[in-house]
Amino acid sequence: MVKISRRDFLKGSGATALTLMAAGLVGCSAENEKTPDAPASSPAPENDKIAAAYLNPQRDDYRSNTKELKTLFSPLTIGSLQLSHRMVKSAAGSATYLAGLTDELLQYYINFAKGGVEMIYVEGIYALEIPADGSGYDAETLAFGQKLVAECAKYGASLGYQWAQFGAGENEMSVEQIQAIEDRGAQIAKGMQQLGFKAFEINAAGFNMGEHFLSRFYNVRTDEYGCTSLENRARFVTECIAKIKEACGADFNVQILIDAIEENDNVANNPTLMTLDNAVTTPRTKITTVEEGIAFAKLFEAAGADSMHLRLGPLGHHVAQFGSDLYFILNGIEGASGFGTQYDFKKHWQGQLIGDTQGAGMLLNVAARYKAAVSIPCGVVTYMDPAHAPDFFEQALEDGKADFFLMTRPLTVDTEYVNKLREGRIDEIAPCTRCLHCHIGSNEANAMAGYCRVNALTQRVMREGGPAAYELPPIEKAKKVMVIGGGPAGMEAARIAAARGHDVTLYEKKGTLGGLLDFAHTVKGPHENLQDFKNYLIRQLEITGVKVETGVEVDAAKINAEAPDAVILAAGGLRDTLQVEGDGSAPVIDMESFMFTEMGENVLIYGSNAQAFDAALWLTVHKKHVTMITPNTAAEMDMQQSQHAMRMMTTALYSLGFSAWPQASLKSVNQNKAVILTETGVEMEIACDAIVNAADMLPNTSLLEGLTVAETYAVGDCANPFNIAKAIHAGNDAGRAV
Repeated sequence: MVKISRRDFLKGSGATALTLMAAGLVGCSAENEKTPDAPASSPAPENDKIAAAYLNPQRDDYRSNTKELKTLFSPLTIGSLQLSHRMVKSAAGSATYLAGLTDELLQYYINFAKGGVEMIYVEGIYALEIPADGSGYDAETLAFGQKLVAECAKYGASLGYQWAQFGAGENEMSVEQIQAIEDRGAQIAKGMQQLGFKAFEINAAGFNMGEHFLSRFYNVRTDEYGCTSLENRARFVTECIAKIKEACGADFNVQILIDAIEENDNVANNPTLMTLDNAVTTPRTKITTVEEGIAFAKLFEAAGADSMHLRLGPLGHHVAQFGSDLYFILNGIEGASGFGTQYDFKKHWQGQLIGDTQGAGMLLNVAARYKAAVSIPCGVVTYMDPAHAPDFFEQALEDGKADFFLMTRPLTVDTEYVNKLREGRIDEIAPCTRCLHCHIGSNEANAMAGYCRVNALTQRVMREGGPAAYELPPIEKAKKVMVIGGGPAGMEAARIAAARGHDVTLYEKKGTLGGLLDFAHTVKGPHENLQDFKNYLIRQLEITGVKVETGVEVDAAKINAEAPDAVILAAGGLRDTLQVEGDGSAPVIDMESFMFTEMGENVLIYGSNAQAFDAALWLTVHKKHVTMITPNTAAEMDMQQSQHAMRMMTTALYSLGFSAWPQASLKSVNQNKAVILTETGVEMEIACDAIVNAADMLPNTSLLEGLTVAETYAVGDCANPFNIAKAIHAGNDAGRAV
């Protein structure tokens, strides 16, 4: 059985780098191997990556785990609230509220309370907002809200509600209209108090109305709500605070969410998530500085605010709190903006962001300045994950950089996060892999591929095609289950089946578990935490009692000889051999081998899935000129990634000289010249020293044919090749069904 210690869990990519070096990796350094003496903007000639790859060198030591988490699990007072630890659930990361007052919505929040979260901010459940006509709650809504509060309270959790009034037309509003919205906010807060909520958060960040008044970027008014003074810009928020306190009493907590520091990285004027484009003529300099934000925080405190919620504010990027992920999602280009401009964090964001920890705790130094300036507690968001880097986040609290951490995705990935962390079970915490599928926005293709990559339940429970309940279904009789394949789908299926009480053995033909996760980690880089994910799954096999046989290739004869009650096939997909006419001057390289193979300068990638784009970026970073051709349409390209990762990837690639030809075919290669037929029917000749075969995977279920086993399942790429999220979902479903 494979074992991993809790300390080993946090060691990150070092083992992978050693493995690759031992395998004879050619033409690339380990991901975290930087040249410390090289100028940040001008790498030495012997360095094998483009200059942008050395712009923001990263460090590994921030992930150490030696401290007791004494400050993290110390008492905290926020207004009238008393908490036993410093982790608060922020109001984001779910679309459960969109369906109304459902059992799924109820259980979604109860799970956080069960897992140890003591302060939960609920997001935008408009069905819970008291009617504006003064009629009061109907019996059904009142009962639902009070039940939600009562069920969470059983586990010691209090609820807060985030009021996110989207901004639009503030500059044309009359004073009376503005004050009517303020009154409505106080009315909603009073209604939430009636339901039993203990706190109310005004979202004055991103695209919300509060931010539109605070920001010189949006606010062009010249009256008492305009930009003639900081007080006037803050007036909408301060009046909201006062009215809420008047309606609900001094003991009802009011928290203010703001962009603690802003910068506009939307240099290409791209449409944003909410399809709100920035006007080309709008000055890009009108950002809110840390100094202005602190001045606002002082005004909010004076008005009666009980706490601050501080987040990153890339103007024109609605997913502001995910900036740390977006800037580091490009392997090898550390600190790239979403629009192709490479950031040097020492020269942007007033030099205030922590830029050498893969985005973890990026805002902590900014938060420290706020905390020093006000007396109310300051919480901070943007990749706040103490389990990811225990010493780093504990030290931040010890040093007084923040009073508490606001978290979303670490908690949605593993709702038992707080309890596991309190008990020292870090290796049992499912890690967020920062894929951003959970924030799918309006992209229809991504909505189909959405949900959490790691937690197969998030946004799937009690829905068509998803599990019927969060709890595992009981078994009538323990079965002997064979799981074939030790990738994500196989390990997920095995752990679920074993957790339900089945006798499970997992077989993997390779010597190690993980499938292509090690390979994916090397291509993508450390920011997606895929090594952590692999280690978590291995640890889960151990905890649930799955027997693991590595180095064993299973065939039909072995299956029939073992005579299991059920077989779950997770053997991975197949990729067709790419046949290329010509003189052989450009070798065809398997996707799984391209990082280990010497090749010339000009590389053609055949395919346009997420693997192909990851390979394209890796090769581009390693100074190759990359052209992609694919039979797929432009709309189908890179669709396995979230829309945010897709935007990051494609814009950065094009800015670095990459080109792509959808609905094209490769006719021949002779004398290192490839002839392609474009979608317009025109032939083109391009330089080609090597071809990487990244064609879409094909199903691989032939092993199930002719078996005498009554119950069989095919999961992951062997059944429906797509991405890790789909593989995990399929494995979870099979483990529940067996």
